[in-house]
Amino acid sequence: MDLIHRISRQFEDSARTKLDSLEALAAPIAGAVEIMTGSLLNNGKILACGNGGSAADAQHFAAELVNRFEMERPPLAAVALTTDTSTLTSIANDYDYTQVFSKQVRALGQPGDVLLAISTSGNSPNVIEAIEAAHEREMRVIALTGKGGGRMGEMLADGDIHLCVPADRTARIQEVHLLVLHCLCDGIDCLLLGVED
Repeated sequence: MDLIHRISRQFEDSARTKLDSLEALAAPIAGAVEIMTGSLLNNGKILACGNGGSAADAQHFAAELVNRFEMERPPLAAVALTTDTSTLTSIANDYDYTQVFSKQVRALGQPGDVLLAISTSGNSPNVIEAIEAAHEREMRVIALTGKGGGRMGEMLADGDIHLCVPADRTARIQEVHLLVLHCLCDGIDCLLLGVED
């Protein structure tokens, strides 16, 4: 096995997937930036959830907002619903794992808040339940998916935004998801701070 060739192919596939995603995602990312910024400016917050690598992405995104991304600015209100082990395990134990995010959305979400729902397949049952809870709470949803969007893509309401990576391989979808999250952070900072370029 030629490991150098295999590694090179991974880099090339990743770069190609990102470039292939640009046309499909640029406009909806811009729309998501505007929705999130509008919520933050109106004393709203962003709740983020996902499983596995998508849980890590939710935490990464919340950290970039609460702390900072690339520019100095005041902290922004964001919460990853994946981090409180006592809450997660009590809900999973007392009720069902499908409710670990939705119960938190019902407890913390307010009208005008935004849910960032992340799933590479678009079919994660607990993320789907979180979207339903967000709609009940009159929140907007930004869905970050791949593989055609799955069930999540079908259940979004008017005013929600679907950021669906046009790829089927989980690793490639996750790599584009990280780029999308960085675009969201950069866009929010630019709108809040009045950056022109």
